Amino acid sequence: MPTNLQPASTVSSVILPSTGSHSEVADLLAYGIYNTTSSFISGAVDQVAYTFNKLGGNVLDLEISTRNVYNAYEEACLEYSYLINTHQAKNVLSDLMGNTTGSFDEDGEFFEFDKGLDEKPNLKFPRFQLGYAMHIGKGGSVHAGLGSTQRIFSASFTPARDQQEYDLQALIFSASVDGSPEGAAFTGSVGKNRINITNVYYKTPAASWRFFGGNAIQTVGNLSTYGTYADDSTFELVPSWQNTLQAMNYEEDLKVRSSHYSYEINDNRLKLFPTPDGSSPDKFWVEFRTSEDAYDEQADRKYGAEGVNNMNALPFPNVPYDKINSIGKQWIRRYALSLTKEILGQVRSKIGTIPIPGNEITLNGPSLISEAKTEQSELREELKAVLDELVYGKLAEGDAQLQQNVETVMSSIPYGIYVG
Repeated sequence: MPTNLQPASTVSSVILPSTGSHSEVADLLAYGIYNTTSSFISGAVDQVAYTFNKLGGNVLDLEISTRNVYNAYEEACLEYSYLINTHQAKNVLSDLMGNTTGSFDEDGEFFEFDKGLDEKPNLKFPRFQLGYAMHIGKGGSVHAGLGSTQRIFSASFTPARDQQEYDLQALIFSASVDGSPEGAAFTGSVGKNRINITNVYYKTPAASWRFFGGNAIQTVGNLSTYGTYADDSTFELVPSWQNTLQAMNYEEDLKVRSSHYSYEINDNRLKLFPTPDGSSPDKFWVEFRTSEDAYDEQADRKYGAEGVNNMNALPFPNVPYDKINSIGKQWIRRYALSLTKEILGQVRSKIGTIPIPGNEITLNGPSLISEAKTEQSELREELKAVLDELVYGKLAEGDAQLQQNVETVMSSIPYGIYVG
């Protein structure tokens, strides 16, 4: 007499088929980042057959769907893109500091996706930008007093009797906005910007008058009389560098020996020593420039929170699938397989056991999950190890070592003239 088993049979309603379908891929992806790329669609479909064969679908049912495989393939592409972009960030972050960032959507893609691939900065990856280096150098040269394109302004003020301190920031700001002749040269250039005082004097430090004597105007620039009327130097016998040092010394003498005034500047507040008595001089002069920082904003460059200042702001979208070579695609297949294996393990762990006549079968869910986690970790470490050897610094070291090895070999080879 036949026995009626309860349940009559235990069969999952979802079984992975041996092949996928191109028409269903785009609608089943979680993110859909690559759903318009035909080569990705084909890769995802092929992954179904690859998974079916690798996990033994022709022998045992695989309780997963094609949706699981397609999404595992998409996640593997995103993980590969993450590792590649992280590697490239190590290479170029210092070169991209200060550049404008990209505009990304919630999927990590550029908003301007209608532009050609050549327009996307993720494909440019500059190793060095001379323009940015020059911009930083210009800001540094200003502070070092080595010259720059920044203009130095001159302003004057009349000292008040028995007044020792003067707020130069306030005086210069007032002159720049009140339309006075004294502020005509820098009207509109100061505003709320902090000024940097470069020099304070009340007597023009014209070294040429001391150096060339009273005939300076007739002597300087006049080749016919050059060297004739100089009362302090004989140009034919004294080298030009000595003349330069003398001129610098004369200017310093005017400030230290000839002047009976000294000063201190603290927070752009000038303090004169001794306190002016109202007799002389009539004016004090200051040279200044407005603050120029290497990270000030310009029309074509953003800084601070709006520009590239860390890895998070780099203009790197997801790597285009069409630009992934065979090495990357094989890594993606293997990683997607491990993700699918993890999903299968989670499904089988929920079922646990399957009853059979007179006994039950324990499914291998936990072991599948453990294997999948190990494989994913090993695959990530494998790719990271390769990428770490390909950073620009390591490549440069390898090139240098190769050159050294070549020189060592060549040094032991005799010249042809001695052979035989």
